[in-house]
Order: sequence, then C-alpha cells, then structure tokens
Amino acid sequence: MLLLLRHAKSSWKDKGVSDHDRPLNKRGKRDAPRMGWLLQKEELVPDIIMSSTAVRARDTAVRLAKSCYYKGQINYGDSLYLGGAEAYLDALRSIRNEFKIVLVVGHNPDIEELVMILTEQAERIPTAALAQIDLPTEDWSTLSSESKGRLVRIWRPKEL
Repeated sequence: MLLLLRHAKSSWKDKGVSDHDRPLNKRGKRDAPRMGWLLQKEELVPDIIMSSTAVRARDTAVRLAKSCYYKGQINYGDSLYLGGAEAYLDALRSIRNEFKIVLVVGHNPDIEELVMILTEQAERIPTAALAQIDLPTEDWSTLSSESKGRLVRIWRPKEL
C-alpha cells in the first residue's frame, strides 16, 4: 500500500527565505496532524515514512508521524525535493519488502504525476492531501511506471 502526501500549506511571509527553507503556515501546522489522525483512524499507520528534505515537507512528516503514533524513523531524501516522479519511483524501489504500508511526503507536480503514472487517473492533490494507492506487487524493487495500481481514495483536508 502506497500513501502519497503532499506537504501541508507553507508560508510565503518571509520573501528572503529560499523555496527549500519555507516553513509551514498556520493552516499547514493544523492540517498535518489532522492527516496523521486520519491515518490512525483508518488503520493506515505507515511502516515507513519517506520525506523530501524541504522544511515544509519535513515538518509535515514530523507532525503527521507524531499524531498517528508512528514509531519508526523518518527517512529524508534530497531527490524527493522537486526530483520528478522518477525520483519517487527510485526511492520506492529501495524499500525493503517487509514494509507493507509506505508513506511518502513530497511536492507537486511530482505527487500528481506519480498518481497519474501509477493509477492512470489525473487527480488534483492540494496541500496536505493524501492519496492511497493499492499496488499490484509485494516487491518494491519491481515498481516501475508500468506498475498499474488502483487509486483507493484521496483525502483532502477541506473535505474532512
């Protein structure tokens, strides 16, 4: 099971901060834990969390992990910061097969592109939205753009 989460809403208040270093805004700080509570409620607490190194993604991952009672470490990857959908596939291929529920926290357009590649469904993924994809394999190393999964659901914070 693959869970793709776009980082929560970030702040544009400080114009001198680089894109990579933008923090979450008030809404983002509220929505990230809400998505963690949702994972807990839906019994989808991940076995592993991977995140972009961008501040807004890292903070989203930490807040979500705490609120869903995730016990593991969060794995950060530079390639998940605007590296394209192929970078996400590469990262997913490196996951050990013992991890059944995988959560990746990243950015658009990469998240939307990955949903399209894996499910052939074009979906709008706003900030802090979570996509659940059921994949046809239990071997992460075989994941490719040819792997066609099923989009189970998308949760958008405004709809909760």
